Amino acid sequence: MEKEVIIKVKGIKKIYQMGTQEVRALNGVDIEIRKNEYVAIMGPSGSGKSTLMNLLGCLDTPTEGTYILNGTDVSQMRDDQLAEVRNKEIGFVFQSFNLLPRYNALNNVALPLIYAGLSKADREKEARKALLNVDLGDRMDHKPNELSGGQKQRVALARALVNNPSIILADEPTGNLDTKTSLDIMTLFEQIYAKGNTVLVVTHEEDIARYARRVIRLRDGLIESDEINESPVLQNS
Repeated sequence: MEKEVIIKVKGIKKIYQMGTQEVRALNGVDIEIRKNEYVAIMGPSGSGKSTLMNLLGCLDTPTEGTYILNGTDVSQMRDDQLAEVRNKEIGFVFQSFNLLPRYNALNNVALPLIYAGLSKADREKEARKALLNVDLGDRMDHKPNELSGGQKQRVALARALVNNPSIILADEPTGNLDTKTSLDIMTLFEQIYAKGNTVLVVTHEEDIARYARRVIRLRDGLIESDEINESPVLQNS
């Protein structure tokens, strides 16, 4: 049985006005992503991949076109509505980790659950579970400045997963990590995908894109290619 479409983007355009100049960051993009796909989005600087990531992550809305996320049209939503969708549907992982420096790992991971309305006890319980899932059970009380780059990214991954979102959206997740740590993080992504999650990784690194099962390449605001990766790297096999 074919899996349900979780992301449906149709005729998406994003036009920015820079003074008198019009910049077409996306120029009519169509994408369908099904539940439990592992997709890499690639493209050179200026290709539109960051703009596409912002739209898929409900951080921005398109100038034209429609975006259906998990059955809901989010194309023309207000900022407050988008914030609600983001917290419920999307788990973000960023290159710079985006952890709050004064909070320990447990409290950083519990943050999305505050907006979800869980009690303090339930937040801590779910955050502990998420940290154990990324092998950080012994670092729950540590603040970001007491963690290595790889550990910070594991905290960020735990935070992304704690709400059981529809999709995990990772923006250059290994950009600040050394080669060995990058491999460790990509092994975690593989495990996340294997558990049934939908994973989108925005990257400019071919080595990282090779882990995905499908690679979408953008150029000049258009899809240049959209291909299945027949021989993905399987780090945990």
